Amino acid sequence: MPAHEHESDTTTDPLAHERAHLAASRAALRAMREDAQALNIRDVTANWVNAAVLQAQIADRIKSLADLSHTPLFFGRLDYLHVVGAAQAEGAEGEQFYIGRRHVHDADGDPMVIDWRAPVSQPFYRASRKDPLDVGQRRRFGYTGGELTAYEDEHLTDPTETERTSKLLQAEIERPRVGPMRDIVATIQPEQDEIVRSGLGGSVCVQGGPGTGKTAVGLHRVAYLLYAHRERLARTGTLVIGPNKSFLHYIEQVLPALGEMEVKQATVDDLVTAQVEVRSTDDARAAVVKGDARMAEVLRRAIRSHVTMPAEPVMVVRGSRRWRVPAYEIEEMVKELLARDMRYGAAHEALPQRIAHAVLVRMEEAGEAPDDRVQNAVARTPAVKAAVKAIWPAVEPSKLVLRLLSDPEFLAAHADGLLSEDEQKTILWALPGSGKKPARSVKSAKWSAADAVLIDEAADLVARTHSLGHVVIDEAQDLSPMQYRAVGRRCSTGSATVLGDLAQGTTPWSTRSWEEALHHLGKSDAVVEELTAGFRVPREVIAYASRLLPLISPGLAAVESVRESPGSLSVRAVGAAETGALDAAVVAACAESLEQEGSTGLIAADARIPALAEALTAAGHSYLSPGQETTAESRLTLVPASLAKGLEYDYVVLDEPAAVVDGEPDERTGLRRLYVALTRAVSGLIVLHAAPLPEQLG
Repeated sequence: MPAHEHESDTTTDPLAHERAHLAASRAALRAMREDAQALNIRDVTANWVNAAVLQAQIADRIKSLADLSHTPLFFGRLDYLHVVGAAQAEGAEGEQFYIGRRHVHDADGDPMVIDWRAPVSQPFYRASRKDPLDVGQRRRFGYTGGELTAYEDEHLTDPTETERTSKLLQAEIERPRVGPMRDIVATIQPEQDEIVRSGLGGSVCVQGGPGTGKTAVGLHRVAYLLYAHRERLARTGTLVIGPNKSFLHYIEQVLPALGEMEVKQATVDDLVTAQVEVRSTDDARAAVVKGDARMAEVLRRAIRSHVTMPAEPVMVVRGSRRWRVPAYEIEEMVKELLARDMRYGAAHEALPQRIAHAVLVRMEEAGEAPDDRVQNAVARTPAVKAAVKAIWPAVEPSKLVLRLLSDPEFLAAHADGLLSEDEQKTILWALPGSGKKPARSVKSAKWSAADAVLIDEAADLVARTHSLGHVVIDEAQDLSPMQYRAVGRRCSTGSATVLGDLAQGTTPWSTRSWEEALHHLGKSDAVVEELTAGFRVPREVIAYASRLLPLISPGLAAVESVRESPGSLSVRAVGAAETGALDAAVVAACAESLEQEGSTGLIAADARIPALAEALTAAGHSYLSPGQETTAESRLTLVPASLAKGLEYDYVVLDEPAAVVDGEPDERTGLRRLYVALTRAVSGLIVLHAAPLPEQLG
């Protein structure tokens, strides 16, 4: 499978032919964009609402047709042996299909580039010598700065050609990265493609170690689902959930690069803080209890405790007549609503209608002929309103949670048999030694992120949360059971893609198993897939980090990296006696890494960041914070270990592993944080330490 590089521009030169097709395809894409820009909505609609919607759709269409100069328009070509499947509608026998990021057609509507998500493109990822899928030849293209500079052919049905690793494929995987995360559309592997193209109806959980591409797989799955089910998902919506803003900023350009502009991104905190402002942080013990799934039942009990059985009948006056509904009959209505386990708010709305209907029955028995308007009028009478207020009063979710966390007796009544006395004391605000005074109002309360999740749960018990068509949750191992429930509400009628690595769980409440996590998410029937082939992290680096696995996640398979990169790992001890020696060695290692092409991340325990920032500045090195985009001029990022998860750098300098471990509340969490930090490097890792290394790495 030799790669070919040429400079000749003759028409007999295959590379020149491919360059000509690229130029023609780019011209066709420009024409498609110009056609979209030329659309005049006044020619097709007179309704201003429809016009506004159509204008927004056209604007999105124009954006999606942008030709990104440094992004290859196509990256592969398939030469089919026969006309098959979807190819029948697009070409005759022997036709070549160029595979790219989006569909491009010429002035006659004939395809020049086929979208990678189309059925005819699938063999580009799945075909092999064992199963060529009717593909005679697969061609990959190599690019430099957006210019097509090489190609590589694979003859899948030629028995004389031996199978080799694609050099262009490997070069693309290992290409230095500056800026945000890139798509992997040119390098999707067969096992990844199976997950990407799995159907919308089912949920998928992907367990993947560092460098296995799980985040990219999840994002490409969204892009595929939008292609295959565009109309449905345009109606129901899609959402990508990440662990923090830095991570979301890092991945935010992947979907737009694939022409998908409408996918929203958020953290779990973004989803649940609509009702209150988060201004406080729980200690680990309180956060674990508040995040426990038992809190859902505590909240359900607390909400239902507001319902009281009627003690008196309801008397409705209509004109000169009085209509009496006895207390026992209203009690039957209340019990029936409770037995149905409806949303509290829905039952609150239903009860006045039930009472009003009982009045209408009496009217009909007396010879009157009331209609629905009379029933609605009766439901709004002062007598019925007063009865409903007394029996089934409205509940404000944030006020309910405020009372639970502030009133020991109220909490004890509804946590009985669920939370121990110690657990109740852990989450109460007003106990001596808690450090918090009882809040007087929702507005003055210093809410934590875990409190906001409780309020979100209570809000769903009152009124159903809107469900989306598909939700992707990345770094899902770090969610608490109550956070899983909050996410699950957002896809209760849709599906989910769950991405994570149990070995990278660094919260005190991180999930112990995907089975447990999927149960809380409400997706127990999700298929769990495991990615164990690493494509990004060098073998030497992942093997070193994997020494921690038996302790941090027993039984979890280590990642098997496909990348040989001798010399990619350097572990250096620094003399502890000399003041400032470690800082100086770290600065020198950063300078050494910056001599290479690509990005460099300096990862350190959070407590070490100020000292290292000062040392870098003193040495004349500018640096970025996580979330700031690297550029050719600014390639060094200073990364607190707590924010390293999900990020990648070509070269990583890791400062003082022992400090990373000691920065966490317990050793296992600390070693997991260290595992994350050790596996952020794509090309090289330098580990510097003055203190002894954790014994697992010794």
